[in-house]
Amino acid sequence: MKTKIIDILKQCYDPEIPIDLWNLGLIYDIDVTTAENDKRDVKITMSLTTPGCTMGQHMADDIKNKVKALEKINNIKVTVTFDPPWTPEMMTDYAREKLGYDPIKTKELDQEINVEWE
Repeated sequence: MKTKIIDILKQCYDPEIPIDLWNLGLIYDIDVTTAENDKRDVKITMSLTTPGCTMGQHMADDIKNKVKALEKINNIKVTVTFDPPWTPEMMTDYAREKLGYDPIKTKELDQEINVEWE
């Protein structure tokens, strides 16, 4: 079910940035539980690129409407948080490339540390 939800989140966009919410790194948590009626309750925790973003409710409603269309969904709740605050480092390399950022280097590539003193 989480995979189906992630696929839907890749169809939900920040109206001000042409990248989906999943690749922007705005989705912090997806919690799926089984309800008594054998349907699923879904809780999604997300953030916004800035606390002053006026499109938060629009994005949350878009998520709710699209996830609720999935089979066997009972309830969907979307919570917006700013803890931790979103940073561009949270984006996937796909989003980073589309927005002109360099890809995130892995620690192995960044570990060239000169430990010799001159």
